[in-house]
This record gives sequence, structure tokens and C-alpha cells, in this order.
Amino acid sequence: MVAVLPEPPLLVPELATGASTGVRQLRAAVADAAARLAGAARRWIAVGSDPGGRRTVGPQARGSFRGFGVDVEIALGPAAAGAADLCLPLPLLVAGWAAGATGAAVSVRGELLPPHAPRPDCAALGAAIAAECADDPEPVGLLVLGDGAAVGVGRDPRFVELAGEAAAFDGTVAAALRAADVDALAELDAGTAGSLHATGRAPWQVLAAATGPGWRGELLHSAAPHGVTYHVAVWSPGA
Repeated sequence: MVAVLPEPPLLVPELATGASTGVRQLRAAVADAAARLAGAARRWIAVGSDPGGRRTVGPQARGSFRGFGVDVEIALGPAAAGAADLCLPLPLLVAGWAAGATGAAVSVRGELLPPHAPRPDCAALGAAIAAECADDPEPVGLLVLGDGAAVGVGRDPRFVELAGEAAAFDGTVAAALRAADVDALAELDAGTAGSLHATGRAPWQVLAAATGPGWRGELLHSAAPHGVTYHVAVWSPGA
């Protein structure tokens, strides 16, 4: 199974109290997707983008949201030990938090790539993940993290100029996630995504290569409560 989540720190209640209705709906959708992924697999591969570039982070890692205002610690796996890494990238902080919130003994391995990773690099990582999952006799969950366009008020001075482009981009992504349309995700333009500050483009293209046709998509949430578009989806095998 696949779960697609955004990565805003406001998902964590301790970091954003007094949440709006939109944020509460987002949190509920994220909790639903994570619980369904935990019900399908206890080993997750989490894919996200980070300026630090391509690297793998094992399930022994720990991290903290301290840099976002509150020292909420997370672990990527039940056996994680040692001090929290205060520089653990945001996608993995959210992955660890989402896994922990399920209450299940989930082990998460992180696979990170740069936000501007070219399509062939995304496809190569996706193919490698697909091959690994095919060889594993146990179920593996794929957790894909990233945000849509982030050009809302206060995010980009070109908001009015980019609003139409952002709406079109996010509409394409939402439709692709709903229909499990891997071709549409694979065709997302890296330049456009970069200009819209959409951190999900590269992870979504990894998703496209890791799955292929024949999946059933379900879009649980798609909205921009604070000027950033957040998509939540679940994909399951089968027509």
C-alpha cells in the first residue's frame, strides 16, 4: 500500500494549538492514511525531498521538532536509540511522527533526494524501491511526503502572478493522486514545481516509478488552509 502525505509541522498538535477547521480536517485525513498504511505493513519506506541531497536514513534514527518551536521527539523505528538528531529533515520528522501516532510498531527507512532532482533520478529510485519490495516476502508500505504549491499570501511576493499556475499544478496533482495516474505524475515539470515551491514533485515522481499502472487511488484530502496545498491519498494494488 502507498500513503501520500504533506509535511507541514502544523500536523503536530503541540506545534499548532487552536487549529482551524481546515487543519483539523487535514490532520484527520493524515491519521486515516497513516493508520491504513500501518494496517497493511509494519515496514515503511518513506520518500521525501531535502536540500541535503540523496541519502538513506535508517530506522535507528531519532529526531525532534525543536527547530519548529516545541521539543516533540520522534523515532523512525522501535529500536531507535541515542540522542535526537536536531537536523533530521522535515519529511522524516513527519514520517516518524505519523508512524508513532498509529500506535503500531512501525519501522521507517527514509530515502531522501534533492527537491530539484531530475526525472531520471526519481525514476531510478522508484525502480529500485519496486525491485526491493518485489523481493521482500513481507509487505512493505511506501510513504511519500511532500507539499503542493506554496505561493499563498506571505509565501511568495508573486502570489497574484502565480496563483493561476499554482491552481493548475495542484489540480493536476490532485487528479493524478485520485486516479493513481502515474503518467501524469511522471510528467510533472520540475521547473514549474520549483517556481511554485512544491516540495512533493520529486517524491511523487518516485511514487510513479515505484508503482506503475494497475493501482487504485483514493484522494482523502486536498486543500490549501494556509497558502500551501496539502494532498493526502492512499493507493492500493488492484484495478
